[in-house]
Amino acid sequence: MTSSFGRVLVVDDDDVIRQLITVNLELEGFEVTTAVDGQDCLDKVKAVDPVVITLDIMMPRLDGWEAASRLRDDPETAGVKVVLLSARAQEADLQRGNRIGVDAYLTKPFDPDDLIATVRRLAGLPAA
Repeated sequence: MTSSFGRVLVVDDDDVIRQLITVNLELEGFEVTTAVDGQDCLDKVKAVDPVVITLDIMMPRLDGWEAASRLRDDPETAGVKVVLLSARAQEADLQRGNRIGVDAYLTKPFDPDDLIATVRRLAGLPAA
């Protein structure tokens, strides 16, 4: 299916969460590619050319904090919208996300409707 909404790179080490996000975004009309951790995200991001990345924080190999920092530091990926997803919702985590320059921060467990609304907004689409 060719999407008019653009591509989303879904990064999470949990198969169930990755699949849940993928299904919800595909039903909304996005083309979804997945990655299993931060390093996999960095390996795929330039080929995928996503408009939005959903990025879990707690992952093996390379966590979401470091992946987001590297995305922001690379001129080719600095403009990609990033949504951090985490069970960690302390104020310090939110501030860290702001310092890195992420575009949104959703707390797990998240409402799929909130995720879709956030991705649509970041992709420049009107609310559904």
